[in-house]
Amino acid sequence: MKMAQPLASGFLRPRPAMAVFCSTISSPCWLSSLSKRRPKAVSLPPKADLRGRCSGTATAAAAAAAATASTTTNSGTTLPDIGVVAEVEPLNIADDVTQLIGSTPMVYLNKVTEGCVANVAAKLESMEPFRTVKDRIGFSMVLDAEESGAITPGKSVLIESTTGNTGIGVAFVAAVKGYKLIVTIPASVDIERKILLRALGAEVVLTDPMKGIKGAVEKAEELRLVTPNAYLLQQFDNPANLKIHLQSTGPEIWEDTKGLVDIFVASIGTGGTVTGTGHYLKMMNKNIRVVGVEPSDRNVISGGNPGYVPSILDVGLLDEVLKVTNDEAIEMARRLAIEEGLLVGISSGASAAAAIRIAKRPENAGKLIAVIFPSCGERYLRTALFSSIYEEARKLQEDKV
Repeated sequence: MKMAQPLASGFLRPRPAMAVFCSTISSPCWLSSLSKRRPKAVSLPPKADLRGRCSGTATAAAAAAAATASTTTNSGTTLPDIGVVAEVEPLNIADDVTQLIGSTPMVYLNKVTEGCVANVAAKLESMEPFRTVKDRIGFSMVLDAEESGAITPGKSVLIESTTGNTGIGVAFVAAVKGYKLIVTIPASVDIERKILLRALGAEVVLTDPMKGIKGAVEKAEELRLVTPNAYLLQQFDNPANLKIHLQSTGPEIWEDTKGLVDIFVASIGTGGTVTGTGHYLKMMNKNIRVVGVEPSDRNVISGGNPGYVPSILDVGLLDEVLKVTNDEAIEMARRLAIEEGLLVGISSGASAAAAIRIAKRPENAGKLIAVIFPSCGERYLRTALFSSIYEEARKLQEDKV
């Protein structure tokens, strides 16, 4: 059996620890009373100090309060002190929403994997603050630019081309940090994403839908040339895109699987997720296979169609690239909702379909496959994924009793 190796790095930023209380009980007969009534709460530090800026006086005061605390049972008996504050630390409350990025859970797939000989576990990036894996790179690209001195809050204007999710990931980070953001986006993108971008304060510039993301990229470059203090994030070519997955997504999967993951599956997209995560996992165990997933009608990497290959994608890292049709992806995404209770997007359906295909191969019996589910299905309510349900819901009438 493979042994898990030490985790190299954690999620994006350490979450504050909760105040630690240690209880010392000298008489077992107290246990029944304590199960009925909790000890009185120990005084917390002043409100202004709750983020870890507690003064020595406040800490001492809290410890003193704990030392003199007593507990009254239901019968009126006063019990001696049962606990002291061992350490006063910051509460487990994030300073801002960017601290909630990362550390997403993994879950086994159970019903849709019927006939599989390997286990499939999905990493739910749908549980990021804004429901997609792009939250990670939105934060990473802005932070990296800040640390290099390329941008300054309140002065720099961020510009990014997107079909929605990356733009939203950048938008909430920009809102927190105080940046103006201009997003170029194909006019064909659904209204919900445009609303989300505007709700987060981003300026939305629509581009020719016939040119797709290429048209949005070209427009972003045009705006950079005419906008004072502009900074172009360039998700397809920005090393911070893959770096965040090397620093967080990969280590999280390694830790959650205790190093027992055998195969890693992810949709290709910008190449950041599969490259960064894949590099980390192969660094920990060179025998882990990395499988990329791309649409059958746009299979640039696996051959058959010409197209743009993102500069951050390490094609040589991929042990295999699987093609999944749009119909397969949609069907699987619908099944994940109905059978697993997982409301995910079309790319998640594609990745799941690929992972299940691999899990049915006899040579993979008993292995563990980790697959990324990059987004939540709520972002796709008006797309082909839920179009029939959307129309059905729209036509529903009030039940007149």
